Amino acid sequence: MKDTKLQTRETEAAPVKTVYLKDYQVPDFLFDQVELNFDLGEKETVVRSHIQVRRNPEAKGRATSLVLNGEELALDSVSINKMPLDSSAYKVSETSLTLFQVPDLFALEIQVRIKPQENKALSGLYRSGPHFSTQCESQGFRRITYFLDRPDVMSRFSTTINADAARYPILLSNGNPVGSGKTNDGRHWVRWEDPFKKPGYLFALVAGDFDLLEDQFKTLSGRTVALRIYVEKGYGGQSHHAMQAVKKAMKWDEENYGREYDLDIYMLVGMSDFNMGAMENKGLNIFNTKALLVSPETATDDDHIYVESVIAHEYFHNWTGNRITCRDWFQLSIKEGLTIFRDQSFTEDTTAKTVARIRDVIALRTRQFPEDAGPLAHPVRPESYERIDNFYTSTVYNKGAEVARMLRIILGPEPFRRAMDLYFMRYDGQAVTIEEFVKVMEALSGLDLTQFRLWYSQAGTPVLEVSDEYDGKQKTYTLNFKQSCPPTPGQSHKKPMFIPVKIGLLDQAGKALPLVLNGASGSEPLQETVLHITKPTETVVFKNIAVSSPIPSLLRGFSAPVKMNFDYSDEALAILFKHDTDQFNRWEAGQKYAERSLLRLIQDYQHKKPLRLSDEFIALWESVLKKLPEDKFLLSQMLTLPSERYLAELLSVIDVEAIHAAREFMALEAAKKLKDLWLRIYQDLHDPQTPYVYDVQEVGKRQLKNLCLYYLMLLPEQSTLGMAQFKDALTKNMTDTFGALRCLSNLPSPLRAMALDQFYSAWRQQPLIVDKWLAVQAGSKLETTLTEIKKLIAHEAFDFKNPNKVYSLIGTFAQQNMYRFHEPRGEGYAFLTDCVLQLNEFNPIVAARMVKPLVEWRRFDPERQRLMREYLETILRQKKLSGDVQELVTKSLQEE
Repeated sequence: MKDTKLQTRETEAAPVKTVYLKDYQVPDFLFDQVELNFDLGEKETVVRSHIQVRRNPEAKGRATSLVLNGEELALDSVSINKMPLDSSAYKVSETSLTLFQVPDLFALEIQVRIKPQENKALSGLYRSGPHFSTQCESQGFRRITYFLDRPDVMSRFSTTINADAARYPILLSNGNPVGSGKTNDGRHWVRWEDPFKKPGYLFALVAGDFDLLEDQFKTLSGRTVALRIYVEKGYGGQSHHAMQAVKKAMKWDEENYGREYDLDIYMLVGMSDFNMGAMENKGLNIFNTKALLVSPETATDDDHIYVESVIAHEYFHNWTGNRITCRDWFQLSIKEGLTIFRDQSFTEDTTAKTVARIRDVIALRTRQFPEDAGPLAHPVRPESYERIDNFYTSTVYNKGAEVARMLRIILGPEPFRRAMDLYFMRYDGQAVTIEEFVKVMEALSGLDLTQFRLWYSQAGTPVLEVSDEYDGKQKTYTLNFKQSCPPTPGQSHKKPMFIPVKIGLLDQAGKALPLVLNGASGSEPLQETVLHITKPTETVVFKNIAVSSPIPSLLRGFSAPVKMNFDYSDEALAILFKHDTDQFNRWEAGQKYAERSLLRLIQDYQHKKPLRLSDEFIALWESVLKKLPEDKFLLSQMLTLPSERYLAELLSVIDVEAIHAAREFMALEAAKKLKDLWLRIYQDLHDPQTPYVYDVQEVGKRQLKNLCLYYLMLLPEQSTLGMAQFKDALTKNMTDTFGALRCLSNLPSPLRAMALDQFYSAWRQQPLIVDKWLAVQAGSKLETTLTEIKKLIAHEAFDFKNPNKVYSLIGTFAQQNMYRFHEPRGEGYAFLTDCVLQLNEFNPIVAARMVKPLVEWRRFDPERQRLMREYLETILRQKKLSGDVQELVTKSLQEE
């Protein structure tokens, strides 16, 4: 690869227009009916659109021109009411088609030519290997034809696809198939009609030859829905789990939200080249193959869980996203945050409830909390954007999901369900705002949620400082709450939030105490309650607390996305870890205990003191290992140390070396001092002859077994243990194979190269498994990691134009391998800069995703800050820098 500095051009990138929520106006025109005709060709595709247009009676003023969005289109003709327009009647630019002096009601016909084969941005209509596919969210439909490409223009679509019958025997689009036929020139056609209104971003087209898995589902009302999963040839055997996930999701949505599927057919298609995880196009969901294909031999337990959650997410969008969509992109969280909450609830109900919640909270803390604390911080409902693609963020998705979860906690499960029923009834077939959603919650519950709305409009992560006091004479226990929120870009003064805090109390023996709020007359004691913290400072008093020094179990189930500080003693954390009836808070207590120990080790490392792990910590872990509870899945989470990325968020200045040294030391000490227990449990759980079964109990056993292997493999004398498991599992159990390979990849031993070679040799024909091979090397803590990654860039297995390859190799290194990416000389920064600039040339969306580790430059020491800033400035000086990358880099460099 060429050195980035030698490629620098001193040319400013083109300015990008900022879009503001306050400037929203309804569209001047509406499209009632859209008929599309695609003539798919090997060099170019002809797209003909016939649109019924009418003036919007709600529009302000009376626009005389109709401005349509369009990019990368070759215009052949335009007609109004079947009359071809002279070139003086319209104007074409790089981003639009403007029609002058249009009537109030008319039929618009447009013919354009596009080149999907040259579309490497994977937005609009493009080729993925031998197939045609689409990705239209958020603004890809304008790369297919000229259109009002905005979510509040909802139309009924019919689509006819004409293509070579031999190359593309399967032609798919939204809705139900209503006709098909053959022509004399070896081509054929299929016509699809979608009876439901949708915006252009939900349009989909797929053409090609696929393996097909078919099934059916009978809805609650007795309708039979045909289910079809299309995957690339040779991969049909890996789609059975996905089909079961579809049926599981359909049943869950009926039982929990009363939502039935509404078309005659539901289709899922897997594509190797796809920027996102999946897309909820009405009736035709398109998936990245990573989110669809699994089998015991080719995918881990976590892959199986991930596939189920993504399928559920896209299916749930049928109502929260499709039938009811967002009015504008500022309201994106009304479909994404709400649907994430629904798919998280699904995963909790269908796998391991506590573990699912733990993993969601870990993701929030390690992705969204840093976003809230950085230069790209924005509210769940942003006030402005330059490139909407940059707002498919953890804030909009994951924090938005937490906001929906808080509404359910505040209202209660049953009132929340009734409010959702009202929401579906009131807004079916409409494009709505977050405000309209919240008003439904108010209407059903009778609550005033004015203050709660701040969760949508105010950026940043609130901080709750909590202290306590016990009055033995009055037998009262008092909790004092103080909330604050750090300033974020554009929001220096923050208002107090409405924070639901779920709480319980334990005595010193770990027994739950009954709760009665002071002043609450005649109320029955509760095991837990939800406090509504709404003021900057607030005091809550519990009465009839007969024991001194009760231990508060705060923020149970992570009832609000906040940072909470309470001065627990080590002894109190140990009691919560062993006895709390809230399983999430048991895990939380263990993490806080480990976090506290790690912070002490970090401080000792910084002061060049010897590192020592307390005997009490080891004894705590030993006690739970000896009991070996039934829930091994939860136990595996409880005995996993906080990640380096999470620890970084606890420091005002990220000390890369100290964090790594402390965590490695702690893991090694736990491995040494608990070696016999790790080994005994591993041997009890490991049986290479046991066939793979996917259920929660077996997943839990494998999770705990592979965690034991991780600790054991830190000990040199146990290195052959991982190699034996690797060889036994290589072609029949990917969970155990990859569990061993992750350990082997960190060994400075010939076993490492041997395992990597055998893995690639066995699976080189399976792209998704090769992605794992790339990722495990990119995540290695060995000193040679970056050198090996640079070699892999030139390897036959890597392709810059395939997003999965980029995410696996470059993304894993830059976003997950903090220790090696932030190597003090800045070689990781130079490498990432070069990659971003290459990606920027053809796929700005992926390039923008990859640049994000650099925008966090202010969190590091002065020398790393200097290096990261230099490389960001290098990126910004590039000619033809995409708007996606430019927005992120510019914001990150702005003065605070």
